[in-house]
Amino acid sequence: MGALTDGAIRQALKRVELTGKQENLTDGEGRGTGRLVLIVRAMPKRVIADWMAQQWRDGKRVKKKLGAYPSMSLAQAREVFKRDYSDAIQKGRSIKISGDTRPGTVGDLFEGYVASLKAAGKPSWKETEKGLNKIADTLGRNRLAREIEPEELVELIRPIYERGARSMADHVRGYLHAAYSWGMKSEHDYRSTSPRRFRIPFNPASGIPTEPKAQGTRWLDEDEFVKLYRWLDCPDVPVHPSYPRAVQLIMLTGQRVEEIASLHVDQWDAKERIIDWSKTKNMQPHAIPLPSLAAELIESITPSEAGWFFPSAKDPSRPVTHGTLYSFVWRQRDRGVIPFATNRDLRRTWKTLAGKAGIAKEIRDRIQNHALQDVSSKNYDRWNYMPEKRAAMAKWDRYVRSLLARKKLKQAA
Repeated sequence: MGALTDGAIRQALKRVELTGKQENLTDGEGRGTGRLVLIVRAMPKRVIADWMAQQWRDGKRVKKKLGAYPSMSLAQAREVFKRDYSDAIQKGRSIKISGDTRPGTVGDLFEGYVASLKAAGKPSWKETEKGLNKIADTLGRNRLAREIEPEELVELIRPIYERGARSMADHVRGYLHAAYSWGMKSEHDYRSTSPRRFRIPFNPASGIPTEPKAQGTRWLDEDEFVKLYRWLDCPDVPVHPSYPRAVQLIMLTGQRVEEIASLHVDQWDAKERIIDWSKTKNMQPHAIPLPSLAAELIESITPSEAGWFFPSAKDPSRPVTHGTLYSFVWRQRDRGVIPFATNRDLRRTWKTLAGKAGIAKEIRDRIQNHALQDVSSKNYDRWNYMPEKRAAMAKWDRYVRSLLARKKLKQAA
């Protein structure tokens, strides 16, 4: 049979509709070990036609579906067969393990990486997607990912670094390195199907040095803790009411900023006075009993209609972001009305002052959901430590109340 035509396909569809008998239409002479075939079959209510790559291997006929006609036209079927199967057939490879051979673009790479983060339940996927979209616009979204050179990434990152945004420059480098690492592994990962084969020979970001990590040591002493807490009680400038209370809750619980910022009514058990997160930064479920001071703070808040305790000022249907809380703190910090402290400093402050209050480090670690690396904790211990956490939080509550009262009396004197 010669080359297949659209007219021949239409005639075959009519014949099969009348006779009900299956027809196999081959494209070209079909010499050698493989060919493109259109299988036309009669179903109870309609006639269907499927494109197949056909191969003779070890004396047996093997088929693999490419698509359905007319969704996949004759021209498209020929292109896919030539691109993905013809070469494999000539090399004696089974078409069962052949697939889309198109190399992935920068856009494909970034979209696939973000999708993998989202599928894994990583809360960072939104921020990563936003950062990678900007990078894709600069590099060229439709360029092949494998063609990107290290020098291009350096020239992309350098202006960010030179304008003083060193942390952002390091984040951009991290996004690129992680996306390319995923791309190099994804096409060889038998556990999932990657939509593209990137054929990346090396990670272009691997040779770019990272920004040295400064080990934080800052924590607030008792006087500074009280000063910040009192200012948050009564700010001297107009601020969105949810922001100071969110920072106060961070101070009272020592939890991660992202987890407090996105606190929802579904996570609050008012009867037990427990906050319960089903998933956290280290991918582990986490629950803490609140000290009574923090519980009273939560109970004084009227959540937004969407159920957020700390809604965004711009969009109450969404929670405030950790970046907005960070900006809120440093703006007041730069005015000199509160002690110098970052969000992480507040978490470090809780760890330190709670130790001073007499809470054992193991329980402080569990309250802050720090990953415990010993074999017993990782693999065997499944006790939730809620009674121990309650006792610790009660001790912490007494310490903070005494601290606030003592400093208040001292100021009055």
